[in-house]
Amino acid sequence: MRILIAAGGTAGHINPALAIAAALKKRRPDAEIHFAGRRGGMEYRLVTAAGYPFHPIEVNGIQRKLTPKNIARNVAALYHLALSAPRANAILKEVRPALVIGTGGYVSGPVVRAAAKKGVRTAIHEQNAFPGVTNKLLAKQADIVFAAMPDAVPRLGQAEKTVVTGNPVREEMFCQDRAAARRAIAARDGQIVIISFGGSLGAQVLGERIAELAKWEIENRDFLHIHATGTIEKADFAALAARLGIDHSPRFVIREYIDNMPQLLSAADLVISRAGALTLAEIAAVGRASVLIPSPNVAENHQYHNAMQLQRLGAAVVVEEKELTGEGLVGIVDHLTGDPAGLMEMGMKARALAQPDSLRRICDNLDKLLETAP
Repeated sequence: MRILIAAGGTAGHINPALAIAAALKKRRPDAEIHFAGRRGGMEYRLVTAAGYPFHPIEVNGIQRKLTPKNIARNVAALYHLALSAPRANAILKEVRPALVIGTGGYVSGPVVRAAAKKGVRTAIHEQNAFPGVTNKLLAKQADIVFAAMPDAVPRLGQAEKTVVTGNPVREEMFCQDRAAARRAIAARDGQIVIISFGGSLGAQVLGERIAELAKWEIENRDFLHIHATGTIEKADFAALAARLGIDHSPRFVIREYIDNMPQLLSAADLVISRAGALTLAEIAAVGRASVLIPSPNVAENHQYHNAMQLQRLGAAVVVEEKELTGEGLVGIVDHLTGDPAGLMEMGMKARALAQPDSLRRICDNLDKLLETAP
């Protein structure tokens, strides 16, 4: 049996796809799982590193702000859009899947749509309470719709075939050895470990505030801080770190992307990040305290609503980007790390939100769907 998964754009779409793939492979060892995505997107690196066959398809979003650069991007996007349906059909002809799954990103659109037209069984997964445009359109055609949150059900408009499952988190998130994880990053006994990231593509304002925080930490505290810049912000952050003199400290480690997130979250005492749905699901799975700075550049301000759910439980501190200053972030981190027991309590409250059976529910429903496959 062959299964095709279409995912792309950000880690928030790709990691759920990889989690579903691993769970399906564990349940069906004979299944051959393929992926479709952009060769120039981060999905290519993550999927091929995981060992799955990858089928490239170019689909890009339209830029609403009309600058000369964006106009050129829009021309390319329209060109790729015109070619996306033939390319999706070619991939389906090559793979011949019994099931096609879309987990978001523009690439999901033509692949799931083409599969539905051919009578191939289809499923989509929506990670947020406010669904993206692609999934809103695909929900009408998919055989089954998985929603991470109940609030997404009416917004997807297909309640009769929508199942609320939570966000699928890699199984290894739930079974990490914290002591081993801390040894792996050379964290000393009792040393506070902070993990920070602005998303897989980066976040300029958050990065600037993290740099100011790191300078204070290096001068005043004995923390171990690992920061992921994201792809877009990599060069700018490196230049900023050099200007602040924080680029060669063994206690402030700069990476482009975190490939070992389960291990680092397990080792951490505090996480500073955006508030994407998958990020929060992983923080909950491991049970870590967090400082959340929701992205202001998302539909319906959904990251803010995601984050406030944790703050209301006492599991996180939420700061909107427009109110984020270096001094303010230093104050929050200084306060939280001054109370290790309080950090542990915040982590326990976050853990209460974890949904360890999400993958099981998704796979159970996919099994039922496959039973009806032609």
